[in-house]
Amino acid sequence: MRKASIKRETKETQIELSLNLDGSGKYSIDTPVGFLNHMLETFSKHSLIDLEVLASGDVHVSHHHTVEDVGIVLGMAVKEALGDKKGIRRFGYAIVPMDEALSLCSIDISGRPLLFYDDLGLRGKITNFDFELMEEFFKGFTLYSGITVHLKALSGKNLHHIAESLTKSLAVALRQAIEIDPRRKDTPSTKGSL
Repeated sequence: MRKASIKRETKETQIELSLNLDGSGKYSIDTPVGFLNHMLETFSKHSLIDLEVLASGDVHVSHHHTVEDVGIVLGMAVKEALGDKKGIRRFGYAIVPMDEALSLCSIDISGRPLLFYDDLGLRGKITNFDFELMEEFFKGFTLYSGITVHLKALSGKNLHHIAESLTKSLAVALRQAIEIDPRRKDTPSTKGSL
């Protein structure tokens, strides 16, 4: 089983995260940011990655540190659990609707952490959650997972729907890319490593 557990503490956040890439989408999420909890549950359910997150942070200052740092730790855990990446499909993509919102995600588990992100330039709050923090979460995940991620909202008006569509599209694309291809016995790269 491809699993990882990461514990990361800074002056701003304390995070414990465990995951199983070969799971069934079970989750236990406890952060002080309600909307982040919802997005992590959504991510787990649609990626089929079992996910446990326990986080605290300086939310009296802002949700920014907690949201970004959970993304970082999730990226670290995915990278660790992937190991040598032998047998993975490597690429994944999805176009996912959430009511009027539609998002596209295409990923390459390449070892090159790049995020190309477009949220239609929309800004605002989802309850008390700043919508632009979604980009910080995805950026943290991308940089620490070593994955190239193209993540774009193609349409939408409701910020909650757009955020959820973006998260689901990442989850579905990642599910494809981390899947073991029974025909592949090596690392999916002509270089021999990722």
